Amino acid sequence: MGTLVAQAQAQDPVARGRLLLVDDEENILKSIRRVLRRGEWDIETATDAEAGLRTLERFHPEVVISDFRMPGMNGVEFLTQVKQQEPRAQRIMLTGQADQQAIEEAINRSEIFRFISKPWNDSHLVLTVKSAFEQHALQTENDRLYRVTQEQNAELKRLNADLEERVAVRTRLLSAAKREWELSFDCMETPLAVVRARDFAVRRANVAYAQVARRSIEEVPSDVPCHQYLFGRDTPCAGCPLPSAMESGKGARGEVREGGRSYVVAAYPFAGDDRAVCTYRDVTEEQAMTRRLIETEKMAAVGQLAGGVAHEINNPLGGILAFAQLMSRDAGRSGSDLESLKLIEESALRCKRIVESLLKFSRHSRVEDRRLFDVSKCVEDAAVLFRAQLKSMPRVELKLGLKDGLPKVYGDAGQLAQVVLNLLQNGLYALPEGTGRLSLETGREGDRCFFAVTDTGTGIEERHLPRIFEPSFTTKPPGEGTGLGLSIAYRIVQDHGGTFQVDTHVGDGSRFTVFLPIPLQLERLP
Repeated sequence: MGTLVAQAQAQDPVARGRLLLVDDEENILKSIRRVLRRGEWDIETATDAEAGLRTLERFHPEVVISDFRMPGMNGVEFLTQVKQQEPRAQRIMLTGQADQQAIEEAINRSEIFRFISKPWNDSHLVLTVKSAFEQHALQTENDRLYRVTQEQNAELKRLNADLEERVAVRTRLLSAAKREWELSFDCMETPLAVVRARDFAVRRANVAYAQVARRSIEEVPSDVPCHQYLFGRDTPCAGCPLPSAMESGKGARGEVREGGRSYVVAAYPFAGDDRAVCTYRDVTEEQAMTRRLIETEKMAAVGQLAGGVAHEINNPLGGILAFAQLMSRDAGRSGSDLESLKLIEESALRCKRIVESLLKFSRHSRVEDRRLFDVSKCVEDAAVLFRAQLKSMPRVELKLGLKDGLPKVYGDAGQLAQVVLNLLQNGLYALPEGTGRLSLETGREGDRCFFAVTDTGTGIEERHLPRIFEPSFTTKPPGEGTGLGLSIAYRIVQDHGGTFQVDTHVGDGSRFTVFLPIPLQLERLP
């Protein structure tokens, strides 16, 4: 019990025991206070039971000492009410009566902790009070332990119920695992098969694998070689990676050609087993796309050649511009001569600007060449090159709405100029009978800059919208488009961390908006 009191004091070092003394004789109260002063308890006194009950409500003592004989309410009745109001408070009866019946009544009604007879022994009084405080601490700790035990029992019951539920769920999962694995295996779009290495026998295959063989999944035979099932061959396919994968114990890849189609086959061996998982991916269309991209690279090479020619033209243009300016400064020139020289200067400057735009557009893109640039200037350079194409289409109007003072964005201005030209070309193709208006504008929206190309053309049908950025998709007649323009533009914009937004209405035209992020250090500028 002493240990519990010490623990309680350690938890709350400033806490002191509270003791209530009730006796109708002031001398007895003073004597008890003097004796108990050594215990350093907080002591309150009352001279009758009614005053004691009022003090009880305010003081909430742990130990109450009451005289047996008091005017009005006696000690038994008083301690009985103490028990009702403060059940944990330890009750001590102070009596000078040797009345056995009264003692039994006190024990039965108020459950007295101890009796102290008058006159008392000081040491016995102090020891009794200490024991009462220790009993209160023990009871409090017991109550706490009881609550903890009840909580732990409730938690244990909950955990047991949860465990039973988990076991039931796990049992259901285990019973359904085989079926779920089969469904997952069959739902994969990639053709998969478990193949035995020593004889290439198919042990299991999914629906996509059966579709390659143009058969139903129910027709997948057991122990039939994969090359025979898929392609009707009597010998293993050339380029099959299964033997090398089994030899190395690691995944291997190879290319198999059969029936005009090309498949990339990957084999992943099971550890310590004679089987492997084989995947088959049809790359016929990808290879065709690669060939188209090679053609695009050839066109890029032509653009580089054009850039070289433009660079050579730039030198004589500089000479023409310099001599025109010098001649205009000679004294005695007539007004018509000065006007002609002015026209020569303006034409040379215009040619120089076109050449500079052509050089920017044709420059080979490298990651290390990326830098901060002005979106409006980049779009304007692309518009200069595009206007030359409009010379033969007088019924097409190009309207510019370029905003000055935009924050610079980071990237390759030449690549994004290619995106602008591509969008302008698409918009031009969408104009019915070569008549209409193209609008090119720039601006800022939040933490992004944008450029937008708007046309008054035919618009895009809703069924085509999800595919407009797919490689090789085009609505142009055969021979008039490769379908690579928008896909390449989309890749360039994505590579710059940007996004596309397409707004279109059939018969009213389309608007392609490209949003480019503003670098963080520029976002904070006003």
